[in-house]
Amino acid sequence: MNELKLKSLLDTNFIEYASYVIKERAIPNIDDGLKPVQRRILHTLFEIDDGKFHKVANIIGQTMKYHPHGDTSIEEALINMAQKDFLIDKQGNFGNIITGDPASAARYIEAKISNLAKETFYNPEITEYTESYDGRNIEPIYFPAKIPYLLMVGTEGIAVGLSTKILPHNFIELLDAQIKILKGRDFEIYPDFPQGGLIDVSNYEKGQGKIKVRAKIDIIDNKTLVIREIPFSTTTESLINSIEDAIEKGKLKITSINDFTTDKVEIELKVGHGANSNEILPRLYLYTDCELTLSSNIIVIKNNSPVEMNVNEILEYNTNKLISILEKELNNDINKLKIKLREKTLMKIFIENKIYSILENVDTQEELELLIENSFRPYLYEIRQINSDDIEKLISIPIKKISRFDLQKNIDEIKSIKLEIERKQEDISNITNYAIKYLKNLIEKYKNFFTRKTIITKFDEIDINKIAVNDIKVYYDSENKYIGTNVKSSEYTLLSSFDKLIMFFENGEYKVINIPDKIFIEEKIIFFSKQIDELVFSLVYFNKKEQSYYIKRFNINKFILDKVYRFMPEDCELVFFTSENNPTIEVNYTPTKRMKVTKEIINFEKILVKSVTSIGNKLSNKKIESIVLLKNTN
Repeated sequence: MNELKLKSLLDTNFIEYASYVIKERAIPNIDDGLKPVQRRILHTLFEIDDGKFHKVANIIGQTMKYHPHGDTSIEEALINMAQKDFLIDKQGNFGNIITGDPASAARYIEAKISNLAKETFYNPEITEYTESYDGRNIEPIYFPAKIPYLLMVGTEGIAVGLSTKILPHNFIELLDAQIKILKGRDFEIYPDFPQGGLIDVSNYEKGQGKIKVRAKIDIIDNKTLVIREIPFSTTTESLINSIEDAIEKGKLKITSINDFTTDKVEIELKVGHGANSNEILPRLYLYTDCELTLSSNIIVIKNNSPVEMNVNEILEYNTNKLISILEKELNNDINKLKIKLREKTLMKIFIENKIYSILENVDTQEELELLIENSFRPYLYEIRQINSDDIEKLISIPIKKISRFDLQKNIDEIKSIKLEIERKQEDISNITNYAIKYLKNLIEKYKNFFTRKTIITKFDEIDINKIAVNDIKVYYDSENKYIGTNVKSSEYTLLSSFDKLIMFFENGEYKVINIPDKIFIEEKIIFFSKQIDELVFSLVYFNKKEQSYYIKRFNINKFILDKVYRFMPEDCELVFFTSENNPTIEVNYTPTKRMKVTKEIINFEKILVKSVTSIGNKLSNKKIESIVLLKNTN
């Protein structure tokens, strides 16, 4: 019983802990694109905003009354947000995303909320709040964000049992895409990285596929290359380290690396003897971090639960949310205008009709209220009703204000307020057009600040078989039946680090594996090499059941690693096997009394290449004594 109670307790606590980490630490909310620590930092910056910069150390201290997980997580999140240059303006050394240099200490650097954040995130009148962790303060559940911040900056987070990775996109392009959504048009949106570089989005699939990113490299001359921009997720330091590692392994002939990076990337590479820049360029992409493949895994908090979505779905959700927020703001503005209109109308009636003058001889509050109510009765068509709060405001009007009251100005203001209410009601009626206008104004205002940095292009495929260095020796010890790079034998094949090893066995089986260090193979290997889709194999086998010989050609371009396949039917005996290109063989038959033809020349080039699972073509029922490979017509 105690064990059951303990198990139940552990299960409950683990689920609560996992849920807390997912929702309160690692995964961003789809509504404003923020994790809790980021939201609390912004809330603090809004609270302390006075137009001036604040020491980051002070901001961290102020944020700690909302965020119970220590100053380190706050500092890291604040610096990361400031480096994006969207919601936080910074002053001082906030580190360098290009070189990987860290930020200065929090006491030396300063930050404040940006104008973009004020314009698109801040509106306490329509923001929902909840109590902070200790109940002493209130904080936003989420901000009424009018921009797709989550897709603008991207994010990464690891929680219990799940993780999220969202790539950043271009701010202006996102707004353009939102306009297309509002107009009911198709749209495409692709990542854009602050480091620049090149990107191939052929397999992006709305953020659920993969992309390839490359450094931007200029060929200066036959012996010099210069890296101008680096791929996303790298720094100049990590990129240089990957190049040095490739040089040490003999993959690149580069004699020197000179890093002249300042505010812009400039890494000069000098090509060594026996190579030129055009030869080295594709090898940089192949062997170093000058080319990377990135994938995203989009998990967000939606309606208080983690949800998997794609980029287009998030943007469509944010666009619908924008409509809702703009509508709330318009209704809020209308309510404030109606209050202002009522106040001015009450004042106009009160002063224009000199209702204030009949109050001089009133003795009690009850009589005062009754007299004002009766006096306003003829004008209820303008204000509908008057309450005690209205009466209190009216009798509090100073005599000086009454004496200086400008009736015409008051009438003009009332007319202006009514027109403004009508305009806002019209905007609500045409909320889609209003949202489009809002987005266009944002684009016009910020288009010069957030231009695309990453060039979208189509990468030329690198022929690994031609470029890759075949410097890995895989040995086969047929006597002891071991194969791998750490096996001692005179029989070996050369592979590159990108290759897979294919092995054919005497019993008619084959399989493809990763390059092994040393493994035991029970079956006898008749052939092993790198797996190449275009490689054609030729064989002759004897079908014991039919007592017939078959001939076939095949290639292998589909496989699952480590799975055992067959290249000839079961209960058959292999007679001849080669990977030679278009071989010609001499088939010698066992002579019999009435046999006229005892040998036959066969050119495999005339035999159709089929699937590895095909049985091939029937060769003969005569018994074969031997097969001799005559030549290779390669």
